[in-house]
Amino acid sequence: MKTVDQFNFKDKKAIVRVDFNVPLDADFNITDDKRMRAALPTIQKIVRDGGSVILMSHLGRPKDGPTDKYSLKHIVADLSRMLSLPVKFADDCIGEDAVHQAANLFPGEILLLENLRFYKEEEKGDVGFAEKLSKMADVYVNDAFGTAHRAHASTTIIAQFFPEAKYFGYLMAEEIKNAEKVINGAEKPFTAIMGGAKVSDKILLIENLLEKVDNLIIGGGMAYTFAKAQGGEIGTSLLEADRMALCLELLDKAKAKGVNLVLPVDTVIADKFDNEAQKDTVDSGKIPADWMGLDIGPKTVALFSDIIKNSKTLLWNGPMGVFEMENFQQGTKAVAEAVVEATKNGAFSLIGGGDSAAAIAKFGLEDEVSYVSTGGGALLEYMEGKELPGVAAIQQ
Repeated sequence: MKTVDQFNFKDKKAIVRVDFNVPLDADFNITDDKRMRAALPTIQKIVRDGGSVILMSHLGRPKDGPTDKYSLKHIVADLSRMLSLPVKFADDCIGEDAVHQAANLFPGEILLLENLRFYKEEEKGDVGFAEKLSKMADVYVNDAFGTAHRAHASTTIIAQFFPEAKYFGYLMAEEIKNAEKVINGAEKPFTAIMGGAKVSDKILLIENLLEKVDNLIIGGGMAYTFAKAQGGEIGTSLLEADRMALCLELLDKAKAKGVNLVLPVDTVIADKFDNEAQKDTVDSGKIPADWMGLDIGPKTVALFSDIIKNSKTLLWNGPMGVFEMENFQQGTKAVAEAVVEATKNGAFSLIGGGDSAAAIAKFGLEDEVSYVSTGGGALLEYMEGKELPGVAAIQQ
């Protein structure tokens, strides 16, 4: 793998694609700086070598060009504090100011460019836009795993202008290494825990995992479509009616491949989607007409936990219920705790970005699992067996 460790950046300008798409509150304070912290080692390596760094990222989904709300200027002070170094800021990513500041960077200096997505050309993968970015630097480094599944100008197209001088940053290398460990080098028993709202979001992943896992645990909203497909009553719970036949197909496939596909046996229900709703626990497939399932029940927690604790490799993607509400977080929390216990007993556990990463952070257990991915969508596609454009662009 071509990583920054294989290059000495002395007197070189490196343009580094990072993922600084961090959540900001109404006063532009960063509410979760995990993605920024993840990029620090790569930036520090370049500076330590005596190189200069030009950072580029997107923030949010600006629709109509430059918008103050999505300006990366809001994170400059925090980034400077994290690096204990002053960070310069260019109020455009390809304009005169950016070009001028980049040209005048001294070794050890850092420049952050304005939001790439202020230009439509970024998401279109425009070659001309990528070339303008490339002209500012001698070396290209991609350390943005969260956007590696998108063939955007800064994540993929730009690499062609650095045929020899392109590298993975430390975060990117770590993400790929951990994903590979699970998908192609899993120690058995290998258990995948799938949650979240929709079966449709995870079909390809489930099908790919059926070739590899010993146990496939399914919880969260998607479990109700499985329950309904098997003739159960699910009240007003989440349902993808057009995926019921597929659920039965997946159950048959699992059986044929000898995979233990495990569904909830009981569920915590509520009379409305509200933390203060009336609660009850019923067997799966027996939810009264006007009630909805919002979490897995205690029998299911015991069943899932037992399988998890007896596994050697764990992949977790998606919560077991509405963990954002305190009264419906027990299932997700119990699964997180079981994953932690298995990890303490020697299992390798990969938490798959997105809501799973949010859940493990909410329960303060991030440091007690093997690896928490920073890329929800990117990791999913990698696990589905797809080639990620941002990864391929460096390897080619």
